[in-house]
Amino acid sequence: MTIAGLARLFVAACLVGLVLAALDAGDAIARLRAVEPGWVLASLAALTAQTLLSAWRWRLTAGRLGVHVAPRRAVAEYYLAQLVNQTVPGGMVGDVGRALRSSGEAGMMPAAQAVALERLMGNVMLMMVMVFALGTGWLMPSARNVLPASLWSVGIVALAVLAMGALVAASTGRGRVGRALAAQRRTATTALLAPSVLWRQLLLSLIAVLANLGAFYFAARATGVDLPPVAALVLTPLILFTMLIPITVSGWGLREGAAAGLFPLAGFSPEAGLAASIAFGLIFLLGSLPGLAVMVAGGPANTAARRVAAPPRPDI
Repeated sequence: MTIAGLARLFVAACLVGLVLAALDAGDAIARLRAVEPGWVLASLAALTAQTLLSAWRWRLTAGRLGVHVAPRRAVAEYYLAQLVNQTVPGGMVGDVGRALRSSGEAGMMPAAQAVALERLMGNVMLMMVMVFALGTGWLMPSARNVLPASLWSVGIVALAVLAMGALVAASTGRGRVGRALAAQRRTATTALLAPSVLWRQLLLSLIAVLANLGAFYFAARATGVDLPPVAALVLTPLILFTMLIPITVSGWGLREGAAAGLFPLAGFSPEAGLAASIAFGLIFLLGSLPGLAVMVAGGPANTAARRVAAPPRPDI
């Protein structure tokens, strides 16, 4: 393991330790010991649905870029990538491996673009669901106690929109950078935005995101917390976004701190948020274990990825 990887492990351990030290660790541990198996199974089922839907979305995206991935192989690769992302410092190591193994004759560039765009689509949909929840939350007086979190989420969405707008503007410019960005924009249009594929991307991403949010909700229920619907839709994305920050291992420590800080907005104790986040992390790790079987079996054969004619032209 590299020095950077060891540093991320150290940061994760320190952050979890700090959160436990700052709160009533006994209460959180008691909640974890008393988890209800039925809700744990529900969370596992939701995570399984998310994995299958995400693998389908990856196949769809890759196919648009000329990379063929067989259905069973896509699921196996996705489980393997999730397991690696859950256990190896870096956050995206599993996805890099997924791109490498799916390149085949198609080449590394389209394979990497397919993985990156597939992950981007999921994160964009997570933001869209959060914004929708914020909009509807203002109409529900009983949910307004969670809406101070909207200041954070509005800032996140605003920064993302500004960044995307800047990239689009730059892609219309000249020079090497402009041409490179224009090429990436055409690739994104082909894989995500063409009319024949956009509705499928949106539907798959929406259901996958709802499954992910449902998994966290069920994990919280397993520890005795029943989040109101709007609170779950507003707060959970903010908690899950911390898993994208590559300074720990799979967001451990950051996620727990965010949950402990945000759960009081919904009327629950910080310890309840800590227990829910730990439960979700452990269930997510458990749900990624099928990737271990793929690893033991030697991983999916690289020959399953192949070049299929030329990438389809965007029909817009």
